[in-house]
Amino acid sequence: MSATSSITVDGKQVELPVKKGTIGPDVVDIGKLYAKTGAFTFDPGFTSTASCESKITYIDGDEGVLLYRGYPIEQLAEKGDFLETCYLMLFGELPTEAQKADFDYRVTRHTMVHDQMNRFFSGFRRDAHPMAVMVACVGALSAFYHDSTDISDEQQRMIASIRMIAKMPTLAAMAYKYSIGQPFVYPKNELDYTSNFLRMCFAVPCEEFQVNPVFSKALDRIFILHADHEQNASTSTVRLAGSSGANPFACIAAGIACLWGPAHGGANEAALKMLMEIGTPDRVDAYVAKAKDKSDPFRLMGFGHRVYKNYDPRARLMQATTHAVLKELGKQDDPLLEVAVKLEEIALKDEYFIEKKLYPNIDFYSGITLKAMGFPTDMFTVLFAVARTVGWIAQWAEMIEDPSQKIGRPRQLYIGPDRREYVSLEQRG
Repeated sequence: MSATSSITVDGKQVELPVKKGTIGPDVVDIGKLYAKTGAFTFDPGFTSTASCESKITYIDGDEGVLLYRGYPIEQLAEKGDFLETCYLMLFGELPTEAQKADFDYRVTRHTMVHDQMNRFFSGFRRDAHPMAVMVACVGALSAFYHDSTDISDEQQRMIASIRMIAKMPTLAAMAYKYSIGQPFVYPKNELDYTSNFLRMCFAVPCEEFQVNPVFSKALDRIFILHADHEQNASTSTVRLAGSSGANPFACIAAGIACLWGPAHGGANEAALKMLMEIGTPDRVDAYVAKAKDKSDPFRLMGFGHRVYKNYDPRARLMQATTHAVLKELGKQDDPLLEVAVKLEEIALKDEYFIEKKLYPNIDFYSGITLKAMGFPTDMFTVLFAVARTVGWIAQWAEMIEDPSQKIGRPRQLYIGPDRREYVSLEQRG
């Protein structure tokens, strides 16, 4: 017999089915609650509401677990590469050798963007934020690729998915080059995904450019760690936009716009700025005291997470990646890293942090790594968008193929004026 839960509203009792997932908490299906009681649920931020069924990503925040299609993030980041993770996200299984070769080939051959996109960039101010450029350019892709906007066509959905994964790094590199006044660099098919992106960002026509393999591996790992994160704000935005039948390019543009918010994609930039403000290890204790002082507005960025109440599993991998990049640059004694390490040591031992479960998260280390690789801070969120595109696309495709999918329409608790009658202008006091 299936489990149920009962709720009584104004004397009306209703039995609600309880659904069980593969792993994780049970959920109470309240779909019939309004029809049977005339009442809605109230859940600001939807923190206690499952908005969909999904087979893609699972997070156990209490245990510090992140799974992509059942595979631990640690195994994927240490043993695979980003395009393998993309294949897994899209198709649900790790590819065979032949499948991966075919997938890599198709992505690589879609990295070019329509040449008329070059003119599109010239309409932006030189000092335009790269994320503003990304929102506009990704949305504009639907004006260039009409043959992959019919969401009812499975083949067109797949073509759009491949195009988004392939063209996002090209657009991101173009946005960066435009912001610094350098010419665009075309992709090169002989390079792997992340090496190609690094070359498009940092090469110039007047000299040969060799991609640093340590940097390429580090960025590939960063992309894997950011590829998806369940029903976060930007993913929910993509699903909500997609529920209306909007084309995939428009949906991803909506996700980028949401990611731009400092509470979401801008957290690694905020963590880096905090480390730079602290400056040296000898100042850490003073700043920790400021963070504990309730009357002081200072906050330690890069600690704690909306979901994780344990050590963010991505943070451990990111820490090792940061050390590898700084060692390659001969900066293993980097003062920012020394500040970060001391802060981490305090956070893992200090009762204040332990009691509040303020463990270091991925943003704590990723900002240092990206800065060391040569990226300016206003590109951090753009790189996040490049990585998260595959998660957005996979979630969007899953929603489109879900037979129970319907247009998103959250309800509200109205607290405005009751009904009142219109008074003519002459009669208003």
